[in-house]
Amino acid sequence: MVAKSDHWRHHAFEGVLNFRDFGGYHGVRALPRGRLYRSAHHHRATNLDLESIHALDLALVVDLRTDEERREQPSRRHPAFAATVIEATGDQERPPHELAASDAALTVDDVRRHMVEAYRELPYRPGIVDAYLRAFAALAEAPGPMLIHCAAGKDRTGVLAALIHHVAGVSDADVMDDYLLTNRVKIPEERLERFSRWLAERYGGAPEEAAVRLALGVEPAMLEAAWASMLERSGGVDGYLRDVLGVTAERRAAVEAALHV
Repeated sequence: MVAKSDHWRHHAFEGVLNFRDFGGYHGVRALPRGRLYRSAHHHRATNLDLESIHALDLALVVDLRTDEERREQPSRRHPAFAATVIEATGDQERPPHELAASDAALTVDDVRRHMVEAYRELPYRPGIVDAYLRAFAALAEAPGPMLIHCAAGKDRTGVLAALIHHVAGVSDADVMDDYLLTNRVKIPEERLERFSRWLAERYGGAPEEAAVRLALGVEPAMLEAAWASMLERSGGVDGYLRDVLGVTAERRAAVEAALHV
Protein backbone atom coordinates (compact mmCIF):
# COMPACT_ATOMS: atom_id res chain seq x y z
CA MET A 1 0.00 0.00 0.00
CA VAL A 2 1.08 3.61 -0.49
CA ALA A 3 2.62 4.96 2.69
CA LYS A 4 2.20 8.51 3.88
CA SER A 5 6.01 8.74 3.85
CA ASP A 6 6.05 8.44 0.05
CA HIS A 7 6.66 12.17 -0.24
CA TRP A 8 9.53 11.45 -2.62
CA ARG A 9 6.92 10.84 -5.31
CA HIS A 10 5.80 14.46 -5.39
CA HIS A 11 7.98 16.98 -7.21
CA ALA A 12 7.38 20.55 -6.08
CA PHE A 13 7.43 22.83 -9.10
CA GLU A 14 6.55 26.50 -9.30
CA GLY A 15 4.11 26.37 -12.20
CA VAL A 16 3.45 22.67 -12.89
CA LEU A 17 0.96 20.97 -10.59
CA ASN A 18 0.51 17.36 -9.53
CA PHE A 19 3.93 16.26 -10.82
CA ARG A 20 4.90 12.92 -9.36
CA ASP A 21 6.77 9.67 -9.90
CA PHE A 22 4.43 6.70 -10.28
CA GLY A 23 7.16 4.08 -10.25
CA GLY A 24 8.54 2.39 -7.16
CA TYR A 25 5.73 -0.15 -6.74
CA HIS A 26 6.10 -3.92 -6.64
CA GLY A 27 4.51 -5.75 -9.55
CA VAL A 28 5.95 -8.64 -11.51
CA ARG A 29 9.20 -7.08 -10.31
CA ALA A 30 9.83 -3.81 -8.52
CA LEU A 31 9.16 -0.83 -10.78
CA PRO A 32 12.18 1.49 -10.72
CA ARG A 33 11.94 5.07 -9.62
CA GLY A 34 12.79 7.84 -12.04
CA ARG A 35 11.23 6.32 -15.16
CA LEU A 36 7.50 6.97 -14.87
CA TYR A 37 6.16 10.46 -14.26
CA ARG A 38 2.74 12.11 -14.43
CA SER A 39 1.59 15.70 -14.09
CA ALA A 40 -0.80 18.46 -15.04
CA HIS A 41 -0.11 20.70 -18.06
CA HIS A 42 3.12 22.67 -18.48
CA HIS A 43 1.74 25.95 -19.81
CA ARG A 44 2.70 27.80 -16.63
CA ALA A 45 6.06 26.08 -16.15
CA THR A 46 8.70 28.56 -15.01
CA ASN A 47 12.26 28.58 -16.32
CA LEU A 48 13.35 26.86 -13.10
CA ASP A 49 10.68 24.19 -13.65
CA LEU A 50 11.96 23.62 -17.17
CA GLU A 51 15.49 23.10 -15.88
CA SER A 52 14.26 20.60 -13.28
CA ILE A 53 12.17 18.69 -15.84
CA HIS A 54 15.07 18.69 -18.30
CA ALA A 55 17.23 17.05 -15.64
CA LEU A 56 14.86 14.06 -15.63
CA ASP A 57 16.13 13.20 -19.15
CA LEU A 58 12.67 12.41 -20.50
CA ALA A 59 12.56 10.25 -23.64
CA LEU A 60 8.76 10.25 -24.11
CA VAL A 61 5.98 12.74 -23.30
CA VAL A 62 2.32 11.74 -23.75
CA ASP A 63 0.04 14.81 -23.88
CA LEU A 64 -3.56 13.66 -23.46
CA ARG A 65 -5.19 17.09 -23.80
CA THR A 66 -7.55 18.06 -26.58
CA ASP A 67 -6.46 20.12 -29.57
CA GLU A 68 -8.36 23.08 -28.08
CA GLU A 69 -6.59 22.74 -24.74
CA ARG A 70 -3.20 22.71 -26.43
CA ARG A 71 -4.07 25.79 -28.47
CA GLU A 72 -5.23 27.66 -25.37
CA GLN A 73 -2.40 26.50 -23.12
CA PRO A 74 0.62 25.43 -25.18
CA SER A 75 3.33 23.56 -23.27
CA ARG A 76 6.53 25.38 -22.40
CA ARG A 77 9.64 23.38 -23.26
CA HIS A 78 13.30 23.58 -22.31
CA PRO A 79 15.48 24.87 -25.20
CA ALA A 80 17.19 21.47 -25.32
CA PHE A 81 13.95 19.46 -25.12
CA ALA A 82 14.35 16.36 -27.31
CA ALA A 83 11.74 13.86 -26.10
CA THR A 84 9.32 12.17 -28.48
CA VAL A 85 5.84 13.66 -27.99
CA ILE A 86 2.60 11.73 -28.44
CA GLU A 87 -0.52 13.89 -28.57
CA ALA A 88 -4.14 12.81 -28.29
CA THR A 89 -5.93 13.54 -31.55
CA GLY A 90 -9.13 15.46 -32.10
CA ASP A 91 -11.23 17.22 -29.50
CA GLN A 92 -12.41 14.04 -27.66
CA GLU A 93 -15.73 15.70 -26.89
CA ARG A 94 -15.38 17.33 -23.43
CA PRO A 95 -12.46 16.67 -21.09
CA PRO A 96 -13.70 14.81 -17.98
CA HIS A 97 -13.47 17.85 -15.70
CA GLU A 98 -15.75 19.95 -17.92
CA LEU A 99 -19.26 19.89 -16.51
CA ALA A 100 -22.60 20.13 -18.24
CA ALA A 101 -24.34 23.48 -18.40
CA SER A 102 -26.81 24.19 -15.63
CA ASP A 103 -28.91 27.15 -14.60
CA ALA A 104 -28.71 26.03 -10.96
CA ALA A 105 -25.67 25.99 -8.70
CA LEU A 106 -23.28 23.15 -9.42
CA THR A 107 -23.35 20.79 -6.46
CA VAL A 108 -21.12 17.96 -5.28
CA ASP A 109 -23.71 15.47 -6.53
CA ASP A 110 -23.73 17.17 -9.95
CA VAL A 111 -19.96 16.88 -10.20
CA ARG A 112 -19.79 13.30 -8.95
CA ARG A 113 -22.51 12.15 -11.35
CA HIS A 114 -20.83 13.86 -14.28
CA MET A 115 -17.35 12.57 -13.44
CA VAL A 116 -18.47 8.97 -13.05
CA GLU A 117 -20.23 9.08 -16.41
CA ALA A 118 -17.23 10.78 -18.03
CA TYR A 119 -14.94 8.02 -16.74
CA ARG A 120 -17.23 5.38 -18.22
CA GLU A 121 -16.85 6.99 -21.64
CA LEU A 122 -13.21 8.04 -21.39
CA PRO A 123 -11.44 4.74 -22.26
CA TYR A 124 -13.37 4.45 -25.54
CA ARG A 125 -13.07 7.99 -26.87
CA PRO A 126 -11.28 7.71 -30.25
CA GLY A 127 -8.65 10.34 -29.47
CA ILE A 128 -7.86 8.75 -26.13
CA VAL A 129 -7.76 5.23 -27.59
CA ASP A 130 -5.31 6.41 -30.24
CA ALA A 131 -3.05 8.13 -27.70
CA TYR A 132 -3.12 5.23 -25.24
CA LEU A 133 -2.40 2.76 -28.06
CA ARG A 134 0.59 4.78 -29.26
CA ALA A 135 1.83 5.22 -25.69
CA PHE A 136 1.95 1.46 -25.12
CA ALA A 137 3.58 0.91 -28.50
CA ALA A 138 6.27 3.44 -27.56
CA LEU A 139 6.69 1.91 -24.10
CA ALA A 140 7.39 -1.46 -25.69
CA GLU A 141 10.46 0.08 -27.33
CA ALA A 142 11.94 0.97 -23.90
CA PRO A 143 12.56 4.63 -24.80
CA GLY A 144 13.65 5.72 -21.33
CA PRO A 145 11.92 7.94 -18.75
CA MET A 146 8.38 8.94 -19.75
CA LEU A 147 5.93 11.61 -18.63
CA ILE A 148 2.17 11.45 -19.16
CA HIS A 149 -0.01 14.49 -18.58
CA CYS A 150 -3.31 16.12 -19.45
CA ALA A 151 -4.77 19.37 -18.10
CA ALA A 152 -5.04 18.52 -14.40
CA GLY A 153 -3.02 15.29 -14.48
CA LYS A 154 -5.69 13.23 -12.77
CA ASP A 155 -8.37 11.82 -15.13
CA ARG A 156 -7.06 10.98 -18.60
CA THR A 157 -3.60 10.71 -17.05
CA GLY A 158 -4.93 8.72 -14.10
CA VAL A 159 -6.51 6.04 -16.27
CA LEU A 160 -3.38 5.61 -18.40
CA ALA A 161 -1.16 5.43 -15.31
CA ALA A 162 -3.50 2.80 -13.84
CA LEU A 163 -3.34 0.77 -17.07
CA ILE A 164 0.46 0.92 -17.05
CA HIS A 165 0.47 -0.24 -13.43
CA HIS A 166 -1.89 -3.09 -14.32
CA VAL A 167 0.40 -4.30 -17.09
CA ALA A 168 3.33 -4.12 -14.67
CA GLY A 169 1.47 -6.34 -12.20
CA VAL A 170 0.94 -3.67 -9.54
CA SER A 171 -1.76 -4.71 -7.07
CA ASP A 172 -5.25 -3.26 -7.44
CA ALA A 173 -4.90 -1.64 -4.00
CA ASP A 174 -1.70 0.14 -4.98
CA VAL A 175 -3.18 1.17 -8.33
CA MET A 176 -6.04 2.87 -6.50
CA ASP A 177 -3.84 4.38 -3.81
CA ASP A 178 -1.56 5.90 -6.42
CA TYR A 179 -4.55 7.28 -8.30
CA LEU A 180 -5.82 8.93 -5.11
CA LEU A 181 -2.49 10.64 -4.42
CA THR A 182 -3.83 13.54 -6.48
CA ASN A 183 -5.91 14.45 -3.43
CA ARG A 184 -2.77 15.04 -1.35
CA VAL A 185 -1.70 17.88 -3.63
CA LYS A 186 -2.64 21.25 -2.20
CA ILE A 187 -4.76 23.17 -4.68
CA PRO A 188 -3.63 26.80 -4.87
CA GLU A 189 -6.40 29.22 -3.92
CA GLU A 190 -5.76 31.10 -7.16
CA ARG A 191 -6.50 27.92 -9.14
CA LEU A 192 -9.70 27.28 -7.17
CA GLU A 193 -10.88 30.80 -7.86
CA ARG A 194 -9.90 30.67 -11.52
CA PHE A 195 -11.64 27.32 -12.09
CA SER A 196 -14.74 28.48 -10.22
CA ARG A 197 -14.95 31.60 -12.40
CA TRP A 198 -14.43 29.50 -15.52
CA LEU A 199 -17.27 27.17 -14.56
CA ALA A 200 -19.58 30.09 -13.80
CA GLU A 201 -18.76 31.89 -17.06
CA ARG A 202 -18.93 28.81 -19.28
CA TYR A 203 -21.94 27.03 -17.81
CA GLY A 204 -23.85 29.57 -15.72
CA GLY A 205 -24.64 29.36 -12.02
CA ALA A 206 -22.39 29.66 -8.99
CA PRO A 207 -20.66 26.36 -8.18
CA GLU A 208 -20.36 25.23 -4.59
CA GLU A 209 -16.79 25.36 -3.28
CA ALA A 210 -16.94 21.66 -2.37
CA ALA A 211 -18.07 20.89 -5.93
CA VAL A 212 -15.14 22.83 -7.38
CA ARG A 213 -12.72 20.95 -5.11
CA LEU A 214 -14.22 17.62 -6.18
CA ALA A 215 -13.91 18.56 -9.86
CA LEU A 216 -10.21 19.19 -9.23
CA GLY A 217 -9.78 15.96 -7.26
CA VAL A 218 -10.59 12.27 -7.63
CA GLU A 219 -12.65 9.59 -5.91
CA PRO A 220 -12.45 5.78 -6.10
CA ALA A 221 -15.84 5.64 -7.85
CA MET A 222 -14.37 7.50 -10.82
CA LEU A 223 -11.61 5.02 -11.66
CA GLU A 224 -13.95 2.17 -10.75
CA ALA A 225 -16.38 3.47 -13.39
CA ALA A 226 -13.66 3.19 -16.06
CA TRP A 227 -12.88 -0.36 -14.95
CA ALA A 228 -16.60 -1.25 -14.98
CA SER A 229 -16.94 0.10 -18.51
CA MET A 230 -14.01 -2.02 -19.66
CA LEU A 231 -15.62 -5.06 -18.03
CA GLU A 232 -18.94 -4.46 -19.77
CA ARG A 233 -17.54 -3.64 -23.20
CA SER A 234 -14.29 -5.62 -23.38
CA GLY A 235 -14.60 -8.34 -20.75
CA GLY A 236 -12.24 -6.58 -18.35
CA VAL A 237 -9.05 -4.54 -18.23
CA ASP A 238 -7.00 -7.25 -19.93
CA GLY A 239 -9.55 -7.51 -22.75
CA TYR A 240 -9.51 -3.75 -23.17
CA LEU A 241 -5.72 -3.69 -23.33
CA ARG A 242 -5.64 -6.52 -25.87
CA ASP A 243 -8.64 -5.75 -28.08
CA VAL A 244 -8.79 -1.94 -27.94
CA LEU A 245 -5.19 -0.87 -27.34
CA GLY A 246 -3.44 -3.68 -29.19
CA VAL A 247 -1.45 -4.82 -26.16
CA THR A 248 -1.01 -8.40 -27.34
CA ALA A 249 0.80 -10.98 -25.24
CA GLU A 250 4.00 -10.19 -27.17
CA ARG A 251 3.64 -6.43 -26.73
CA ARG A 252 2.69 -6.85 -23.09
CA ALA A 253 5.85 -8.82 -22.43
CA ALA A 254 7.88 -6.10 -24.17
CA VAL A 255 6.21 -3.39 -22.08
CA GLU A 256 6.80 -5.35 -18.86
CA ALA A 257 10.46 -5.75 -19.76
CA ALA A 258 10.81 -2.07 -20.67
CA LEU A 259 9.19 -0.91 -17.43
CA HIS A 260 11.71 -2.84 -15.37
CA VAL A 261 14.87 -1.74 -17.16
